[in-house]
Amino acid sequence: MTKIKKRFVAGARCPKCQAQDSILLYKQNGIETVECTECDYQEQQTDPQVTQQANGNMIGVFKPD
Repeated sequence: MTKIKKRFVAGARCPKCQAQDSILLYKQNGIETVECTECDYQEQQTDPQVTQQANGNMIGVFKPD
């Protein structure tokens, strides 16, 4: 069984409950997931969705190992 590396996103604010420093980022089976430790907020994206959302307003896309 592989252990999933979950990382906190420093300074990030939850879009649902507005709690700061409560967002975890991890990748499982090629799906990037962001979730809040304070509420039930969760959002998932596959790699093509991440690339598609990147536009001129973004410096880069964070892709954890």
